Amino acid sequence: MNTGELQELAQQLRVDSVRAAAAAGSGHPTSSMSAADLMAVLLAHHFRYDFDRPAHPAADRFVLSKGHASPLLYAMYKAAGALDDDALLTFRKLGSRLEGHPTPRRLPWVETATGSLGQGLPVGAGIALAGKRLDRTGYRVWVLCGDSELAEGSVWESAEQAAYEHLDNLTAIVDVNRLGQRGPTRHGHDLDAYARRFQAFGWHTVEIDGHDVDAIDRAYGEALSTAGQPTVILARTLKGKGVEAVQDREGLHGKPLPEADEAIAELGGRRDLRVHVQEPPAARMLHSVGTGQLELPRWDKGDEVATRDAYGQALTALGTAREDVVALDGEVSDSTRAEFFAKEHPDRFFECYIAEQQMVANAVGFAARGWVPYASTFAAFLTRAYDFVRMASVSGAGINLVGSHAGVAIGQDGPSQMGLEDLAMMRAVHDSTVLYPCDANQAAHLVAAMAGCDGIRYLRTSRGKSPVIYGPDEEFSVGGSKVLRSSDQDRMTLVAAGVTVHEALAAADALKGEGIAVRVIDLYSVKPADLPTLRKAAEDTGCLLTVEDHHEEGGIGDAVLAAFLDGRPVPRLVRLAVRSMPGSASPEEQLHAAGIDAESIAAAGRLLVEEAIVR
Repeated sequence: MNTGELQELAQQLRVDSVRAAAAAGSGHPTSSMSAADLMAVLLAHHFRYDFDRPAHPAADRFVLSKGHASPLLYAMYKAAGALDDDALLTFRKLGSRLEGHPTPRRLPWVETATGSLGQGLPVGAGIALAGKRLDRTGYRVWVLCGDSELAEGSVWESAEQAAYEHLDNLTAIVDVNRLGQRGPTRHGHDLDAYARRFQAFGWHTVEIDGHDVDAIDRAYGEALSTAGQPTVILARTLKGKGVEAVQDREGLHGKPLPEADEAIAELGGRRDLRVHVQEPPAARMLHSVGTGQLELPRWDKGDEVATRDAYGQALTALGTAREDVVALDGEVSDSTRAEFFAKEHPDRFFECYIAEQQMVANAVGFAARGWVPYASTFAAFLTRAYDFVRMASVSGAGINLVGSHAGVAIGQDGPSQMGLEDLAMMRAVHDSTVLYPCDANQAAHLVAAMAGCDGIRYLRTSRGKSPVIYGPDEEFSVGGSKVLRSSDQDRMTLVAAGVTVHEALAAADALKGEGIAVRVIDLYSVKPADLPTLRKAAEDTGCLLTVEDHHEEGGIGDAVLAAFLDGRPVPRLVRLAVRSMPGSASPEEQLHAAGIDAESIAAAGRLLVEEAIVR
């Protein structure tokens, strides 16, 4: 397209953004209008894509980080012939694929869900990293950011990583339109302020007038020719560009234009231009799913092994059997034991340093390209990345997260290092899987099982060694449990997972010596939980006692309670959990202080039996 045609295409994108928002009665047309010229040039001259084959291995990837500008994205799809006009006007309506913020659950051309600002560039960096280190098919990643989101720290985590990894296949386009939701941004139209920041991180920067299509075209060409560095194009634009009543005016964010018909006329009326998007070059398939027989590590009953060690060894074995498995870690691989994988498969290991948000964003980016990522750090530190986990679920991303050093059982390091909220956090994620193994063989099998699950999968591992109680050929299904003690005379049921399984078994043995028979359930699958087994135990014993190395809220106790919220009678349910703020002490002292060791469990069991006799 020549200059005039590009300008006309940009006006069409503006008009269609206005029309879509007007039909919906909501949306962000002014945020779309500011970036229309930027997207017109990208779509017509530089983007290589096949809308009929979005999984093409050499196709460029586009991420709309400022997800509220979805009318612009959908207008682009219409210009490319992927959507028709009728579909465009279903924007934000019930049943429409054109959501207020785009998600890959609805549209195959969307790489990742955006809308929680500051996440598009991190995920885009993850996709670019996959392209650079794994796929190697030459695709480029283009990310359209808003200036407001540059206040998010996650943007600068990704900026540092992209420069460190020399991601010259990544181009960030920043729509510097000066206005945020409630008024001016921190730096307004000061492009130099943004340039200095990106330059400090090692990026190549280009500053342009974001409404000059020729300057935009040259900037994209410069990005394509820059080697060894990611490029950021800082484009000065005007929010609501082209309509005098809204252009560069405050108070209009997130609102359809008040006089849409007049605005459309001012923009030159409706157009129906079609863009022939460049086809990507031929390329090989990205990778194979698996080529070998999985041989998990094996331990004998009675061995003392930490489940974090089992995780590292099992993941290494899985990486040998499957070429699509990758591992990421947040500079604690010597503790999480991801270092075992790194030594055997260095080309598929990614050190993310202490940047947990970027670690999860990388995992989402890898998953978008078809890889199976396992990302690990201390369970406590995943809290920093929780919004990325939440948005990964919105995306429908399949990622595996592993939190080590969970609970008070880590001992002397104290509460800052103890994951005591992670089960609740991960259980709350839509369609998540939450697993908590108690021994090495169980952990190894669950690591392998995670690869076949959908959505967000979380595995909780422990720091200290624990006795192996299951044989290496035991099977562990997601959604299952194991009944470790059972008889017809059981007076109550202990439900535990992870480190508290061993405490529960010791308590059950002590109570048995006193003539009190107790059932013990290892609820290693916290979500989905084994509801039939829990209900049978309640029916047989009349009382459930849950014990967990986690805060009371949202953990194993709540998972068990949920088995009885379908209208059936709720059994007697007593919950032992960490209810006070721990300090520094040995693991044994920590468990006792929290009231979740064998002695405390046995004491609670005796009291429950006595109360039942009195009744």
